[in-house]
Amino acid sequence: MKPWNEYFLGICNQVASNSKCLSRQVGAIIVRDKIIIATGYNGPPRGFRRCPDRWRDPADPLYSEAGVLRGKGPIAEDVCPRLALGCKSGERLDLCPSVHAEANCIAAAARVGVNVNHSVMYINCQVPCKWCMGLIINSGIALLVVTSLEPYDQLSPTMIGEASTNLTVRDYEGNFLSNIGTPIPSWNLTAHEGDIE
Repeated sequence: MKPWNEYFLGICNQVASNSKCLSRQVGAIIVRDKIIIATGYNGPPRGFRRCPDRWRDPADPLYSEAGVLRGKGPIAEDVCPRLALGCKSGERLDLCPSVHAEANCIAAAARVGVNVNHSVMYINCQVPCKWCMGLIINSGIALLVVTSLEPYDQLSPTMIGEASTNLTVRDYEGNFLSNIGTPIPSWNLTAHEGDIE
């Protein structure tokens, strides 16, 4: 792994450590000219209570879902509610208030008026879900660096290939996402040469 990639992946992992999500911790950073301009990690919106507090609130949809588990004994509060209910990754997202790291990172930049157009996003996870991919494309991020080129869902690569975008996706080792329908724009590789060395 190249030194800058290792550096930015380390920062993504540190940012992810702020996540209070009981399922997984993901971190994202947006970089321009090797300067970090925004960070984000997965978790509930500002001020929204954490999942362990939601189990006990009768007004919360999670409370009624947890009724099944209450009959089996005390609810483990250090376990993701969706996992405790037997949901697989991506199932019953209606119970999860978490905002993905990529979306929180873009929102953090917008909150303080930072333009992310033509920047680089580093994340410590695979190719993002279609919702985050839409935000990444529409915000104008030019290069997305991921730990795995395996897509979270099958629509993300299609979105990259069909969208009017100059987004390039690659992993930390320098491998590019292929079969996305469009060639990698050469301006991306030139403009971000310092970021992808």
